[in-house]
Formats: sequence, structure tokens, C-alpha cells
Amino acid sequence: MAESVEPTAESAEPAGPAPAGRGRVRLKRAALMGIPACLAGGVLMALTAQGVIGAQFAISGMAFTVTADQLQGNGFEQFGGLDNMIPNSPNAGDTGGQVIVAVSVIKSASLTNLCQSVNLGGTNLRITAGDNGTPVTAAGLTTDSDVLSGDASFNNIEVGGDASTFDKAGVQGPEGVFGQQADTVTINHLRQDNYATTAATFKLPNLHLSFSDTGC
Repeated sequence: MAESVEPTAESAEPAGPAPAGRGRVRLKRAALMGIPACLAGGVLMALTAQGVIGAQFAISGMAFTVTADQLQGNGFEQFGGLDNMIPNSPNAGDTGGQVIVAVSVIKSASLTNLCQSVNLGGTNLRITAGDNGTPVTAAGLTTDSDVLSGDASFNNIEVGGDASTFDKAGVQGPEGVFGQQADTVTINHLRQDNYATTAATFKLPNLHLSFSDTGC
């Protein structure tokens, strides 16, 4: 995309101390240009996105944990993103209401022995499924994570591509954003700390929801 050469309002402002809000935004932008995220298996990905795809809704700002004995996926993409909370969210803390995430997109996925939990302050809301011989399945699965770990393997992986050119999972990321994609992905002993999950379809056989003293 061609850059505009028109003078900006910022360039016309007199020199002097920046307003408090502007300094915070600039620090976040600088962090996004340089913070790396590590994919399970040790593949590095630079988080260079500024307000990219990620969640398509305002996140609560409360991270939830997802574990599975195994994830198998066909069509995999991953790139950086920013998720946003509502203005003045009580969960914003010192983040300014934004969370840096690694956006993982899988065209079709199956998960064995899925567990998801969120700490509600004194108790955990815990969901389990896919633990009775029939795995959880999802189409168009997207997760926004700040922690992802496990033992991973990929087929035909491409690292360092521009996310806007990706075609493995049917999603094109933002222009100029560093990412990676592969034909297939398998992750054993999966663990994620997520801020958002979306899917076109999500089937959870043997679903069980409960409150528990322990999370996943």
C-alpha cells in the first residue's frame, strides 16, 4: 500500500512533552516491532502487528488455559496480533487495555482429551470434552495466545512469510506481518494460555462443565 505524503497533525505540533496517553501507545508500538514469540518446537516468530486480526470482539482480559493430549490440524497459519478490551476495563491493569498475542489459525482440527479452565478468583470454571474415545473437532479454529507449549511437528512449513500472502488455512493476515504456515501440524501435550478462541464449528463430545478448586 502506498504511503501518504501529506503532512500529519503530529508533524505540525510544536515540540514539547508528549501527552501521557501518546507515550504509552508509542511504547506499545515499539514493543510490537521487536518482541519475539516462541512456537512449540522452538520456531521463532516476530510480533510486528499493530491491531491485526486476532479476536473479532472485545476480550474480557481474563486469560484461560487450554490443554489437550494431542492436537492434529490440517492447514496451519500463525502471526502476531493485538487483542483489545472494552474502554476502562477493570482487567486492563497497566496494559492500556491491549494484549499482544500469537494468532494461530487451523482450517480443521481435532483435539484429544480437551480441558479448558478460567480462574474466577477462588474457584475455577472447568470444561472437559473429547475424553471418551471421540475427539473434539473444530473448523476454522482461531486462538489468540500469549503462551503456547508442547511437542510439535509440521509438514511443509514456511517460516518468515508475509501473513497477507498465506493460503494454508483460508485466512490472510495483515500486510507486512511476519508469520509462518504449514500443511499440517501435530502438537502433543498441548498447553495454551488464551485470551480468545473462535471457530466456524466446534463439536465437543462428552462435554462436562463444573466448578473446581483446580484448573487444567
